Amino acid sequence: PRSAEYPDLRKHNNCMASSLTPAIYARLCDKATPNGWTLDQCIQTGVDNPGHPFIKTVGMVAGDEETYEVFAELFDPVIQDRHNGYNPRTMKHVTDLDASKIKSGYFDERYVLSSRVRTGRSIRGLSLPPACTRAERREVEKVTVEALNGLTGDLAGRYYRLSEMTEKEQQQLIDDHFLFDKPVSPLLTAAGMARDWPDARGIWHNNEKTFLIWINEEDHTRVISMEKGGNMKRVFERFCRGLKEVERLIQERGWEFMWNERLGYILTCPSNLGTGLRAGVHIKLPLLSKDSRFPKILENLRLQKRGTGGVDTAATGSVFDISNLDRLGKSEVELVQLVIDGVNYLIDCERRLEKGQDIRIPPAVPQFRH
Repeated sequence: PRSAEYPDLRKHNNCMASSLTPAIYARLCDKATPNGWTLDQCIQTGVDNPGHPFIKTVGMVAGDEETYEVFAELFDPVIQDRHNGYNPRTMKHVTDLDASKIKSGYFDERYVLSSRVRTGRSIRGLSLPPACTRAERREVEKVTVEALNGLTGDLAGRYYRLSEMTEKEQQQLIDDHFLFDKPVSPLLTAAGMARDWPDARGIWHNNEKTFLIWINEEDHTRVISMEKGGNMKRVFERFCRGLKEVERLIQERGWEFMWNERLGYILTCPSNLGTGLRAGVHIKLPLLSKDSRFPKILENLRLQKRGTGGVDTAATGSVFDISNLDRLGKSEVELVQLVIDGVNYLIDCERRLEKGQDIRIPPAVPQFRH
């Protein structure tokens, strides 16, 4: 019987392992999406990577847009677990890319070193990186680069294909911290995302190096707006304008992004659904970071901290990467505003500590719009 195929998840700490039961497995294991993507392919990365006792990973990926519907009985509870209670069956996700609504988006540059906003977009009708064929991956590259070549003004730029870069170009992209390497993380390789590397992978950036798109890494596209300093409003304004332009140029060619009102923008990993948005700063907090209340302050502001090298790295010189915790259930504008208000609160705490004054833990910010 198919139930004999049920994986051994007794030592696992990931969202998939917490939600999968033999009964759900039995109901879903013979289903497949129209592209032939199966339950076992969804969960393989989570079976092979039990997770960390303290860090709960997601443990599953989508192979195409239909994955989230065909296997909803497992994906929905995983999404609810990962997105802190967002229920995709009863809640709707709102998209809002109107940067003019942002208030006071300027940070004190004695503390904030750089500001960035990133998201991902997938092209409807093509399989996602864990499942895509070589031809589909090349089609993603072709559609995206043709659209990007239509950008003008401060968004105009050029594309660097990983397989055709000169050593000089490669070194420049490394120096700019733009280059992405072949995935070595077992979470990604077990999900098949490093297949055919570096075929059809590349990096596009504008001439000012403030608007950047990664093609065919973990998602069809990763879109990043960034600059040195503390002008988050300008970073978000460029982000919204760039995304709208790219979407318009893609639609002119008869394509569109994957989106629905239940899950927002569809991406490979359930952790990036919704806005897929991470708005963050590199910020110096030498005093606050040593204060025992720091983790609770971040939690109440719905912010997360990472080391300056990104996920799983330590902070160097008390510089942290601080960004929004949530991706789903709030709009882009709401999340960026939350980061602006929260980072300004952290700066205010740091200033108070400099003067020997006391700081307060702020009241908890509600997660969903009420």
